[in-house]
Amino acid sequence: MTAPATTAPESAAAPGPAAALKALYVYGITPAGVRVPRSPGVDGSPVGLLTESGLCAAVSDAPPRLRPRRRDLLAHQAVLDELAAQGPVLPMRFAVLSPRTDTLIAQLRSDAAHLTRQLDGVRGCVELNVKGTVVPGHFADLVRRDDGLRTLALRTRRRPDYEANVRLGEAIALGVRREARRAAREVVDRLAPLAVRTVQGATDDEQVLSASFLLRSADEARFRAAVAERARACGDRLALSVTGPLPCYSFVDPRPAPPAGR
Repeated sequence: MTAPATTAPESAAAPGPAAALKALYVYGITPAGVRVPRSPGVDGSPVGLLTESGLCAAVSDAPPRLRPRRRDLLAHQAVLDELAAQGPVLPMRFAVLSPRTDTLIAQLRSDAAHLTRQLDGVRGCVELNVKGTVVPGHFADLVRRDDGLRTLALRTRRRPDYEANVRLGEAIALGVRREARRAAREVVDRLAPLAVRTVQGATDDEQVLSASFLLRSADEARFRAAVAERARACGDRLALSVTGPLPCYSFVDPRPAPPAGR
């Protein structure tokens, strides 16, 4: 396949038959006028832009086989990074395909108002993700502060056996997770006022905090300082990490809402 054209006039006529039937890999959507990313795309394909109704879709030829290989995941991210450096972008997850070029152009045209609102919502913003994992090493302090655990620990010490030790271990582990979850709520309460929007992610018994924050780019340093302060304050219960800045995956939905009544 040949690479898609790098630009197309916003009011262009429909593409020719060969181009219209071409399947495309889609990286993201931006306002019209961005520069073509220089990074190679997935499967090494050159990246181009399809422009319609004031919007650009960054695309490359759909590869014959699409697997989440590390080099392709990194290529996908590199294209998005180049787009994000120029302005707002609606990032697609890895492996989003459009079956036909003319279908994608038609979607840009019909969904232009929705997509433009989404772009306006993340303009000047970045996404940072904060994760928190349980710190298991503060047993003694936890037992001192928890009357129930203290009583159970004394009872186990007086009459030690396998079942008593198991019960004590399970109670301590539950208490440690409870303390870590409390610390996670405190972290979100402190950080959320610094963000434009906050989205909570999935958690489990070990990773008790996963939250994405939409930040004005100018507020990133202040936000990181606040995370560092929280890490010091709750480091005996919760280990914090920050990932980003990222394209705003958690705060955009390229699909328009269905009409009312459907």
